[in-house]
Amino acid sequence: MSKSILVAVAWPYANAEIHVGNITGAYLPADIFARYHRLCGNHVLMVSGSDAHGTPITVRADAEGKTANEVYKNYHNGFLNLFMQLGITYDLFTTTHSENHFKVSQTIFKRLLENGYLYKETEKQWYSPDENRFLPDRYVEGTCYICGYESARGDQCDGCGSILDGKKLVGPRSRIGNVFLELRDTEHFFLDLAKLAPQISEYLAKDKSHWRSNVIKSSRYTVDEIGLHGRAITRDLDWGIPVPLSEWDDKCLYVWFEAVIGYLSASIEWASNEGHPSLWHNWWYKSEALSYYFIGKDNIPFHAVIWPAELAGVGRIFPQDPESSLNMPYDVSANEFMNLEGQKISGSRNWAVWGLDVVERYGPDPVRYYLTINMPETKDTDWSWAEFQQRNNDQLVATWGNLVNRVSSFSYKNFDNRVPEPGDLSPPDYELLDVIKSGFDDVGDLLGTTKMRAALQEALKLAGEVNKYLDKQEPWFAIKSDPDKASRSIYTALKAIDSLKIIFSPFLPFSSEKLHKYLGYEGTLFGKQSTRIVGKESWSHTVLEYSNKTAVGAWEPSELPQGQLLRKPFPLFHKLDKDIVSEEMERLGD
Repeated sequence: MSKSILVAVAWPYANAEIHVGNITGAYLPADIFARYHRLCGNHVLMVSGSDAHGTPITVRADAEGKTANEVYKNYHNGFLNLFMQLGITYDLFTTTHSENHFKVSQTIFKRLLENGYLYKETEKQWYSPDENRFLPDRYVEGTCYICGYESARGDQCDGCGSILDGKKLVGPRSRIGNVFLELRDTEHFFLDLAKLAPQISEYLAKDKSHWRSNVIKSSRYTVDEIGLHGRAITRDLDWGIPVPLSEWDDKCLYVWFEAVIGYLSASIEWASNEGHPSLWHNWWYKSEALSYYFIGKDNIPFHAVIWPAELAGVGRIFPQDPESSLNMPYDVSANEFMNLEGQKISGSRNWAVWGLDVVERYGPDPVRYYLTINMPETKDTDWSWAEFQQRNNDQLVATWGNLVNRVSSFSYKNFDNRVPEPGDLSPPDYELLDVIKSGFDDVGDLLGTTKMRAALQEALKLAGEVNKYLDKQEPWFAIKSDPDKASRSIYTALKAIDSLKIIFSPFLPFSSEKLHKYLGYEGTLFGKQSTRIVGKESWSHTVLEYSNKTAVGAWEPSELPQGQLLRKPFPLFHKLDKDIVSEEMERLGD
């Protein structure tokens, strides 16, 4: 029976370009996972969008002398371009600066207020007399009172990953001008996390054996050991979603509160675009639906603790919704960080490999391959240009690409441009095909548990098994002495390759599509599909939509027709010269 699978992907801040660490941290694993489940016939809804609000955008706007709206739109459009080129198949990639998201976020606020999970409190907040305004936490920097990191923000420390109380920062200063700050009273709404703590503790106490240990341990520790306390959900800002109450129009909803609502609001927007406004219920209200969240480790508290608290406190959103609770995250798949040549990625120092740049110069599949085989699932990893070149040549090209090229070229040349008609297969032929068949279960089990790196390694092993088979059968020589044997072994290898293209397709969709055509198939591997940027009249935002109808391929071995006419093949991948390593290293840094 088909399952409803929600793939909720971290929302990038629209204040900087996306680098390879961001891609391998959340966007690529989510896409691989979604593609796999679509092939399995499951009902996948993959959503995300640009996080358009909050101080990261206003900080950038101040630095560039632009409006926050101009900054957000510029980076949002860049994200759309990157995701299309990289093949990240969102069903909807939208933005928090949409009329729909404003409406849903404000409705969530009202429901929490009605249900008694919000309260007002006057608190001290850093105020800049020079700027005549209260400063959002991101405008405040100082030394972390937990680990001593000297450049901690007012809301979170990038040194130890802790959520901070900005008032406790040591030596607080303004990001702009390093000016003197003072604490003043201001009134805000707070989410009563202490009241919601029992529900979150119960949620986290349930079977979480499928969660990564770093996620469940840190989340349970936060709730059960440190304890939850009220957290402000409004700020003194003029860029964001207004608080939906009279006399509060000078304040906005705090970005940490409303950004996670984006997973829900994007689902609602998608359903509306489909012409079935209640269709999102299938992923948010049906108990059998499963929701997976793909994020970086710095966002674990917001997705494993705070977002579940918001969901628990809301109940149903709209009066016409089912009388049941919204679904909690089934899994929070948080990756660690990817560094660059042994150092932390830093955009300000140009110590980064930018996503759009590297995809345009090396192609999407080689980049997807390296970011998957080097994915930081359980520990930090490192982008190394030397390793990128080596893995491309010695693994992607040598093991998979050369296998495809030599078998398809040999068949095209020696069997009248057709798939050979082998007659009865021999035991070694059946043994190889059985190995490939079992590979669907092995790779699928790993993908289903969000182990993308191990899944790709297993797929590569399967390609290696075909190479071993060909080394023993030697059709290149048998074509003269025993043409029947050559026909059997080439057909068997082509049939294995035809199935492997499906196994590789979640990781390498572009080359798998090319291979599908080489093998003589009409249409596309995934059936009717399209990825497009769509303009919205309301609020003038643009979205990325992906349409994937009934797939031609499915997650099972394919049946390559004997005698099928082949198209002329050419290499799927190309070797990279060693010179690229020194050339790329020279591009790094200030």
